[in-house]
Amino acid sequence: MLESLLTGTRKLSLWLTWAGGTLIVLSAFLVTLEIILRKIFNVSLGGADEISGYAFGVATAFALSFALFERAHIRVDALMGVIPHKLHPLVNLLGLALLIGFALVVVTMVWSMVGDTIEHGSRSITPMRVPLAIPQIPWLIGWILFVATGMLLGLVAVKRLFAGDHAGVQDLIGVKSIDEQIKDESV
Repeated sequence: MLESLLTGTRKLSLWLTWAGGTLIVLSAFLVTLEIILRKIFNVSLGGADEISGYAFGVATAFALSFALFERAHIRVDALMGVIPHKLHPLVNLLGLALLIGFALVVVTMVWSMVGDTIEHGSRSITPMRVPLAIPQIPWLIGWILFVATGMLLGLVAVKRLFAGDHAGVQDLIGVKSIDEQIKDESV
């Protein structure tokens, strides 16, 4: 059951990553249009920078979970060479727990911020006067999915560890080997 939930979560995170990437591309077109209109017609759409900032924040939060599946988050693994190989799964679990613990703190803070934004009807202090809940809610959703994904990955990794599947734990949450990185580059 956990494995099928993991597969579904991976698909959702991939979909959200594509949605976030689409937001970034649309933002790039909007900024390009803004620049062209300013240079040629001396006219501004107004708010292109604000919208692209919101899009970047949401896209980043949406991509966090997929990066976790891809083991693409930056890690300092200099000590892995001196730690006994049998301890690697435990070190990887500790690293995942610390990452998700930090993300849980972020989610708690963002949850409170979004609540305040909704309660007070906060708007941006720009001419667009965007209700801040509009970009903040998807941003919060991305962070919540990141925490949920991390917890799910942790549960599956612990299950695999107890089953004696150290390679499965490595494939799930371990640092990518050079060969894996090269293979990913060639795809």
